[in-house]
Amino acid sequence: MPEPLKSGHVLKDRYTIKKLIGRGGMGSLYLADDNRLEGRRCAIKEVQQDSELPAEILEQARSQFYREASVLAQLDHPTLPKVSDYFSEENRDYLVMDYVPGDDLKTLMDQARRNGQFLQIDDILSWGKQLAGALVYLHNQDPPVIHRDIKPSNLKLNPQGLIKLVDFGLVKQLVPDELTITVIQGRGTALYTPLEQYGGDTGHTDKRSDIYAFGATFYHLMTNTPPVEAKQRFLMPESLISPREINPSIPRSLENLILSAMALHPDGRPEDMLALEEIHLRDRYVEHSNNEDRPVEVMELFRSPIDRIFLGVAMALALIAIVTSFI
Repeated sequence: MPEPLKSGHVLKDRYTIKKLIGRGGMGSLYLADDNRLEGRRCAIKEVQQDSELPAEILEQARSQFYREASVLAQLDHPTLPKVSDYFSEENRDYLVMDYVPGDDLKTLMDQARRNGQFLQIDDILSWGKQLAGALVYLHNQDPPVIHRDIKPSNLKLNPQGLIKLVDFGLVKQLVPDELTITVIQGRGTALYTPLEQYGGDTGHTDKRSDIYAFGATFYHLMTNTPPVEAKQRFLMPESLISPREINPSIPRSLENLILSAMALHPDGRPEDMLALEEIHLRDRYVEHSNNEDRPVEVMELFRSPIDRIFLGVAMALALIAIVTSFI
């Protein structure tokens, strides 16, 4: 793997590298100053292709990088960092994004675990609402955009209390009958990766692949326990411990939501985020009804902050579905 860029290196006669903030198998992530916009700091993702690949494959990889970067630059959602530029220098490709200060959710979870605590359910549900909104937005693009690497360390909490989905390393457009080649990716992070994604670019991933990662991410955040990898679960179906066995404070309806999202076969998962929210609301109604002998008023089901969050998500997703059906 080539050496990362040094502090002070200037890219495109515009971006001055300040420091390395992350490094992976196919490139690095830098904090940089934008010399054209005084005071603006940005994150620059560097993609380094394998120089031993045939020239034809390298050319295809660069073409796809530009296609995908162009898609990302058009996205505009409060939970997604804005992509402002993309370019190539020598054999490296660069994606310029907003820099998001703050800790990622894995760091916050690890801190809670070291203190013998779980993260607050209300906080986790607030983050879930924000991420669900981002996924609805991505999945309703034409063609849909699939993230394919949702995990706690890719969700950063900024100083205003909002989360940002910060890494688009595995992003893929769902173009029918198009074979996608490797550009900025491996296969995702194993703990949060569904079985169908292990096929790399030959595997069929769709919205339900992100739903699996969504469920696995919130399993981890609510239990402080990494989810069992999908490959191991395929061989040992009982290896995944139910969330409430680890953290009894998790409402049963939320446990059902997580486990539905983490079904091994895509057909066993909700077809989209709206269907996932409907599972929670249905199970919450059943859960409440089983605990009450008297008739239940609908709004009584949404007294807690958790339920109000999910009601808000469900209403927002339903509105989006109605609007997009007329477009």
